[in-house]
Amino acid sequence: MAQIDKKLYELTMREAGKLLKNGDLSPVELAQAFFERIDETEDRLHSFITLLNDRAMGEARKAEGEIRSGNYKGPMHGIPIVLKDLYDTAGIRTTSGSQVDFDRVPTEDSTATSRLAESGAILLGKVTMHEFALGGPDWTTPFEPACNPWNLDHITGGSSSGTASAVASGQAMGGLGSCTGGSIRGPASLCGIVGLKPTYGRVSRAGVVTLSWSQDHVGPLTYTVEDSAYMLQAIAGHDPKDPTSSRSTVPDYSLSLREDIRGKVFGLPRHYFFDDDPSVNAEVVAVVEKAVAELESLGAKIEEIELPSLDYVRAANTIIMVSEAFAYHEPNLKTRPEDFGEIVRARFRIGGMLSAGDYLQAQRCRQWSKREFAAALQKVDFFVTPTMTQPAAAFEGYDPIATIQGRSFTAPFNVTGLPAISVPCGFTQTGLPVGMQIAGKAFDEPGVIQAAYTYQQHAGWYERRPNI
Repeated sequence: MAQIDKKLYELTMREAGKLLKNGDLSPVELAQAFFERIDETEDRLHSFITLLNDRAMGEARKAEGEIRSGNYKGPMHGIPIVLKDLYDTAGIRTTSGSQVDFDRVPTEDSTATSRLAESGAILLGKVTMHEFALGGPDWTTPFEPACNPWNLDHITGGSSSGTASAVASGQAMGGLGSCTGGSIRGPASLCGIVGLKPTYGRVSRAGVVTLSWSQDHVGPLTYTVEDSAYMLQAIAGHDPKDPTSSRSTVPDYSLSLREDIRGKVFGLPRHYFFDDDPSVNAEVVAVVEKAVAELESLGAKIEEIELPSLDYVRAANTIIMVSEAFAYHEPNLKTRPEDFGEIVRARFRIGGMLSAGDYLQAQRCRQWSKREFAAALQKVDFFVTPTMTQPAAAFEGYDPIATIQGRSFTAPFNVTGLPAISVPCGFTQTGLPVGMQIAGKAFDEPGVIQAAYTYQQHAGWYERRPNI
C-alpha cells in the first residue's frame, strides 16, 4: 500500500485517482473522510442544503467493487463531489435555494448529474446557492448563506456559493456550479480555487433550473486546473434534451495538461480591467499585474488591446438576464411573491419593468461584443484579466446593490459565450484570495486549460489551503 502524506480531504482528484486506480485507497475510505470533514466544519461554513450520507456510501461501495474487479472508469471514478442545488436529482429535492421550490423533488436527473454518475463520481450532497442563482446572500430565504473558508466573516461570492465553500474547505473534491454573469469564476476567485466556464453549448443545461436561457452555462469548481479538466470531460458533449448544446467533437482535455505557453499572445484590455475605476480594488489589480508578468516570464507575449463594447456589456448582461428571468418566474412572482427572498424578488421584478426595446438593444450590444471579441481573437490567443473587481466582501455592511453596480469582469464572457477560467494568483494583505481570468476562442477549452495549467504549475498557489 502506498503511503499517503496528506489528509485525505486535501488530496486533489489527480492524486486520489492514482491511489484509487492502483487499489491503494478505497472509495469508501475516501468518502468517509469527506463526511468527517463535513462534520468538523459545516456548523461554520453552511455549505450544504442536503447531505446524502447513506446514498453516497452505497455509491462508494459500488465504486470499490468496480475498481477491484478491474472496471476502472477513469479520473472521476470514486471521487466525492457536490452539486449546486439547481441540478435536478431524481428522488432528491432540488430547492434552487428558495422557499418557492423548498419541497420540489425531480423525477429525473439533469444530464450533467447523470453523466457524473456514469463517470463513477460519488455525490455527497446538494449545496447552498444564492436564490435562483441571483439573489444573495439573503437571510430572508430558508437557507443560511455559505461562509468563506479563508475568513468566515466574509462572503464566498455567488451564486455558486456553497460549491465554492465546500471545495475550498475540503468538504468535497469538486462540484458543479452554474454561471450567468460570473457565478462559477467569481466564487472560485473569492475562495482561492479554480472555476471553469466552458463555451456556451459545450455542456448540456437540461435539468438545470434556468436563470437566463441565453446566458446560462454549466461548469466545474475544483482545487486545480487538471481536476476541472476531468470534470469537464465527464459532462461535456451534445445532448438531445438541450437544443442549444453543441454537436462539435469533445476533445481529450487531459492532453492540455502540459506546461507550455511560449509564443502565445495574451490580450490585455487595460482600459477596462486595469485602470483606476472606483469600483475596482487597486490591490486586486496589483496582484493580477504580477501574475501577468509571470505569464510573460514563461514565454507568453502580452499585448494591450482595446474592446470598446466592454463599457456596455455589463448593462447588456443584466438586462438580458433579468428579462429572461422574469419570463421564467412570472407565474410565481404573481401568485406567491412572499415565497421569494427580498433580494431576488426585487431583481426579478426589474425584468418585468423593462421593455421589448430594452431587451432588443441589449441583444444588439451583445452581437457587437461577440463580433468585436472574435475579431480580437484573430490577433491574440487569449484574454487575461482579473476575475473579480474586489476581494470577498464582509457580511457585515454587505450591500446587495453594489454587486449589480460598477464593472463586472466576468459578465463579458457570458454575453459572448466564450470559455473562461479563473485560477488563483495570490492574496491580499489581509489574506483573501485573488483570481486571474483567462478566456479564449469559442470551444478552445484545451487552450484555456493549458494556459491556466502552465501558470498554476509555476505559481503553486493551489498548494495553500484555508485553516479551518
